[in-house]
Amino acid sequence: MLTALLLALVAAPPADLSAVGVVLARNPQASVAIVRSGGRSRAVAVGEDAFGGTVVSVSGSGAVLDFGGTRVEARLTAAAAAFAQVPAPPPAAVAAADAGRSMERREVERRLAAETSRILAETALTPVQEGSHVSGFAITRMPEGTLLSDAGLRTGDILTEVNGTPVDSLATLISLWPKLQNETSLRAVVLRGGQPLTLSVSLR
Repeated sequence: MLTALLLALVAAPPADLSAVGVVLARNPQASVAIVRSGGRSRAVAVGEDAFGGTVVSVSGSGAVLDFGGTRVEARLTAAAAAFAQVPAPPPAAVAAADAGRSMERREVERRLAAETSRILAETALTPVQEGSHVSGFAITRMPEGTLLSDAGLRTGDILTEVNGTPVDSLATLISLWPKLQNETSLRAVVLRGGQPLTLSVSLR
């Protein structure tokens, strides 16, 4: 009886289980969900384990996990659901996003001074884990009309690399700022729609 109770406890789904993003592929088995519980996030595909359960399906509304025979839906949070309802851009739009942008350094500095407080207040990043390793940060909320959106970033992007440096922790992300001050070009690699995309900005 004690063994059965322990197994039930181990297989019990966490109360705060949710999905903060999904990347839908043409093959449903290749779709990925970003699920969150206990302040931690995991990027998982069908058949992979997360928080004691196994992912059995990923859809536009979230992911379904099996906890020892009990199926639980990790629904997308409100902010992520709003993004998930936006249709994917056509391939031409994605290609255009990869073409690169050019900005005046002086204008970037002026806008940073004006927009930093809004960006900090309205942007939300969620670490994406593969096992115990952070593989990037999902942008779950981001203000439009700021330098972030003008540089090509979108809500739902998973930021994995900046100027050749893997974004594997918040400390790494923060430490990049002083290193980028004198760069003449910025390159960010993101996962969008399950595909890697390079966003580049040259500073004049």
